[in-house]
Amino acid sequence: MTIRDKIFDKLAELNMTQKEFSKRTGIPETTVSDWKKKKTNPTSEKIMIICKVLDVTPEWLLSGVELHGTRSNPAEIYAVDAKTDAGELLETYNSLDAAMQARLLGYAQALKNMKEDI
Repeated sequence: MTIRDKIFDKLAELNMTQKEFSKRTGIPETTVSDWKKKKTNPTSEKIMIICKVLDVTPEWLLSGVELHGTRSNPAEIYAVDAKTDAGELLETYNSLDAAMQARLLGYAQALKNMKEDI
């Protein structure tokens, strides 16, 4: 199944029109229509907003595989929306020098250990 097929199947599952999808993603209706008519796939820069609007992971959209349960390999790459707490944390971490990054990681590990001890 292609990316385009997954998008249109998910739209049908969500009872979302192409017009609504276009409005929520900011992708022009003509572009969405072209994916269907011309059997093309969206460009890479649109993948994350598509995933957010459809509430799917990039792994699912690109490969059809979901990373759930105990049989999946742990994720080695995370895609994080910059407008979330996790995105803000990553932005802050990246703005620090190496010594401060190490301190922040140490603090995060200590918090994790405290949680595990409770």
